[in-house]
Amino acid sequence: MIPSYRERFNTNFSLTTYQQLVLSLEQRIGRSIGFRVSETPVFIPSDLSAEIQQAAKALNQQLLNATYLAVSDRAIPVNYCAPHQTTHPTFIQTDFAVVRDANGDLKPKLIELQGCASIHAFQLLLSQEYQRLFDIRGLGYLLNGMSDESYLALLRKTVVGQHPPEQVVLMEIEPQTQKTLPDFVMTEELLGVPTVAINDVIKRGRQLFYSHQGREIPIRRIYNRVIVDELIQKNVQFNFDYRDELEVEWAGHPNWFFRMSKFSLPYLDHPTVPRSWFLNQLTELPQDLENFVLKPLFSFAGSGVKVNVTPADIDAVPEAERGDYLLQEKIEYAPVIKTPDDPSKVEIRLMSIWPDDEPEPIPAMYLGRMSKGEMMGVDFNKNKTWVGSSACFFEV
Repeated sequence: MIPSYRERFNTNFSLTTYQQLVLSLEQRIGRSIGFRVSETPVFIPSDLSAEIQQAAKALNQQLLNATYLAVSDRAIPVNYCAPHQTTHPTFIQTDFAVVRDANGDLKPKLIELQGCASIHAFQLLLSQEYQRLFDIRGLGYLLNGMSDESYLALLRKTVVGQHPPEQVVLMEIEPQTQKTLPDFVMTEELLGVPTVAINDVIKRGRQLFYSHQGREIPIRRIYNRVIVDELIQKNVQFNFDYRDELEVEWAGHPNWFFRMSKFSLPYLDHPTVPRSWFLNQLTELPQDLENFVLKPLFSFAGSGVKVNVTPADIDAVPEAERGDYLLQEKIEYAPVIKTPDDPSKVEIRLMSIWPDDEPEPIPAMYLGRMSKGEMMGVDFNKNKTWVGSSACFFEV
């Protein structure tokens, strides 16, 4: 999207170099990557980068107040409402589609907010390897003037806190089967934090432990990577209850996953936010229903989303469940990234980190996702190239 960099990259692109990129990543993490890495990074113009950060800050401010927090209590399933909620989320992911306005200018449009962690460790490696192998100069990949060292110091402070790393665990569901496994590997390499399956966590009284080489190690802090929707869908059995009074800290308190989510959209008022309603709020359907998508609030990996909505789809939602469905204005991603064939659309995630001792979230890095299909998912991009997960570089 920065024309000079795009032209230079495409002109000099080598499939061999791309293959080296994937091989280098796989060698570093010691296994294959379960998601597609794009052939190209995303080049973000400075004005678009500034708009993304300004929008994210405004949206955060609208949600981090007593009024919204009281309303969003109902977003948290009763069985998963954990005590001792932190005063603010530890991580915030703000996903924007890149669109064009009526003047043809690039603009961010909000897709979703998420009050949970993302692939903070692997994304650093991915950015480094794009930069190294494709010789990208004059652009940065870390925000707020951070270096690799200061970014890692921020991540370490936020994830590990004041504890020995072995007493902090990255907790996930069946981690060896997750597509985000490369991030777990890099988190352990960079921070010394082991990955532990939620069903392997041991509870004794108010304390949690995990077993390693025949000894039980106390868990003082949880780097929370569990998606509760998946936990419910898979009916995972584990040895503690989210509602328990536990002597443990959360790096990513589970309640924030629900508070900052699709549930937030109808409460936001900002030019980047699409029109959104809970189904039970609607007295009549929009005349332009074809311009909306229907989303269940609680679903795993985008399941249950209706892209081409009909009145019959609305009628099929039981009356008692309508408060758990969102009708959201469809967002038309702009095909903005030139590739050897069809241009790609792009979604940019602003990854913000918020340590306990900071007054506001710190925008740290971007993550890019590219698509040539109707949506961003793998199913919409089969047999396509220059799509998938990517790093983002911007003018500094």
